[in-house]
Amino acid sequence: MLPTGFEGALQTVWDRHLSAKPVLLILVGSDMSVMEALQSYGRPFFGRAAKMTVRPLHLGDVQAMTGLDAADAVDALLITGGFPEIVQSWRPGVGRADFLREAVANPLSPLLVAGELSLLGEFPEASHSRAVLEAVGSGERTFSTIAAQAGGTGALPSGTLSPLLNTLQAKRVLAADLPLSAKADTKNKRYRIADPYLRFWLAFLQRGIPLIERGRGDLALERIERSWTTWRGRAVEPLIRESLLRLLPDERWPETEAVGGWWNRQNNPEIDLVGTDLPQALNSVRAGETPTPVAGAVHFVGSIKWLESQPFGRREYDALARDVLAVPGAGPDTPLVAVSRSGVVGSLPLAAHWGPEDLVRAWQ
Repeated sequence: MLPTGFEGALQTVWDRHLSAKPVLLILVGSDMSVMEALQSYGRPFFGRAAKMTVRPLHLGDVQAMTGLDAADAVDALLITGGFPEIVQSWRPGVGRADFLREAVANPLSPLLVAGELSLLGEFPEASHSRAVLEAVGSGERTFSTIAAQAGGTGALPSGTLSPLLNTLQAKRVLAADLPLSAKADTKNKRYRIADPYLRFWLAFLQRGIPLIERGRGDLALERIERSWTTWRGRAVEPLIRESLLRLLPDERWPETEAVGGWWNRQNNPEIDLVGTDLPQALNSVRAGETPTPVAGAVHFVGSIKWLESQPFGRREYDALARDVLAVPGAGPDTPLVAVSRSGVVGSLPLAAHWGPEDLVRAWQ
């Protein structure tokens, strides 16, 4: 939040004293919605500044800095979010478990401190916004479950929660996903923490800080290890979809320009990957809601299996072949694909499959 009168005062100083001098004025801020508002119509700096977004390190950068193999580099990105200070604290060649063990032994480690500092400035602990973030960070994905979790003794009213969700999306702290297929679906929106590091911090480190501060980082680490595989299986999905979008279109799918997922209200089935042409965005009737993606054609349907020692096998293939028929626009002849951390059983008739090395290659 900018101080009242800051923009006007800065404009006055610039116009009267600095504009005629060899001075480059750079304004830096972490809240993208606030920084973008500085250049909106009617504001003092409208039309007078260039915008540059400084993004976190990507998967290829993280692998280069940590010296890890492709699969472990994916883990490192999910934990650090690509924030340079945190990635720099990851000593080259150190595995995930050892890095976390070192981090939770120090209450002032960048991995622990960065999350709290980034939240305190914008979302005080007692605010509804913070409660909503913590609900989503704990794994709640639907409007009703977020309302129940964030409301404490009673669910947050729709009139309170809807504006909060819209604001958090505008700040790019939350992301909202809709099922991708050849049929519009506005009722099955799923929310997630947009930043991988903040998602990890809210899921594990926030609750572990009191333990770490009294010297029991070992207990905090045990909690992470118990839930790591399950948490990672969900957290890796957006990264995989984004990576595939960097690999596609290709010779096999020259018109594939969108990769998402598909699910129904019961999440049964829930399809990890749906590749389509560029969807038409049907704007929702209600102002502020996420446009509904509707594809003209479904090019492939796929599944993700991200386990250390189990490849994508016959059971996963049979489930995918059965569930593909539920996706609007897909049929018995729709190509099936897979993404697996540990490879694919060789005899499966998949149209394509990708592994950790392919995901890293997408960013190099």
